Amino acid sequence: MAVSRLDIHRRNRGERTLVTLAGDIGPATTPLLRAAVEQCLLDGVTEIDIDLTTVGSCDARGLDVLLSAARRAGRVHARLRLHHPCAQIARLLDATGSTSLLLTAPVSPVPPTASSDHMSTATRAPEDPARRPDQPVLRDGIRLRRLTRRQTEDMREDIADLAAQSVAGTVGEAYHDRGDFLHRLAVTAHHPGFALLVAETTVLVGCAFGFPVGSDGSDGRQGGGTLQEIIQPLTSCARFVVLTQVVAHPHAQHRDIAHRLQQRLLTDLHSSLAVTLLHPADRGARAAFSSWGWQNMGEVVGLPGPVAPCVLTLSAGEQPLARR
Repeated sequence: MAVSRLDIHRRNRGERTLVTLAGDIGPATTPLLRAAVEQCLLDGVTEIDIDLTTVGSCDARGLDVLLSAARRAGRVHARLRLHHPCAQIARLLDATGSTSLLLTAPVSPVPPTASSDHMSTATRAPEDPARRPDQPVLRDGIRLRRLTRRQTEDMREDIADLAAQSVAGTVGEAYHDRGDFLHRLAVTAHHPGFALLVAETTVLVGCAFGFPVGSDGSDGRQGGGTLQEIIQPLTSCARFVVLTQVVAHPHAQHRDIAHRLQQRLLTDLHSSLAVTLLHPADRGARAAFSSWGWQNMGEVVGLPGPVAPCVLTLSAGEQPLARR
């Protein structure tokens, strides 16, 4: 059984301090959090900024520690604030009525530091290649975070909710079924090299997931044939990423999320080409992928299923079409 870890880094600036956390806040790590915030108060700090950018989850006991510290800070005319919580922590704050106590509105920036089963349904629409695959990327108030399989299982219902919301009222809604989506996610998660990225503000606003196909032994086997056998003649590329799903919140301010998720996934999986399969009648999905820079290679036969899917490809660095 994996042991939870929480790394804590503190940086002082006079009577203000920045506490950066990385990991998960749970039963094994709550005592570390309590000791860190209590020491800040003992040292006479009047402004405690806690950066949660690299925290994947927080349980109720961890929230109690933060609330208790915030109340103690108030009694000595100090202040504790949380910054950049992930979607799970934001929901926990909202459900317990703690948002106004621990978060500013809007969330203020943290002080700078010194240092078939593969068929997709599309929705609307760094970064640093040297960055670790599990390290979040924060830009324009949106962070990209890679989930483990366990975290994916924990968030599967939230991801399914986002997928349903993103096609609600569109022509693509007819091709979206919640059960099929969850099944596709579960099947993809069992492939070697599976990767899932989420985009978050204080709520979940996008995700993309897939798996690599290539010379490392992983493949996209489908009954009697393989995706590799079909895709290689079309693209002259033996290694690629099957991008099973792209989901992005249909908001004008979030319209580049899908592109950022796709490119980050290709970077993380060390591939220059992404492939996805779409139902040929799903015009909404095809239009969305086209706007993100994907090329339609036409319908292919040889894969199991009631219809021959369309194959679309995307090269690393491909820019989405300009919007008027």
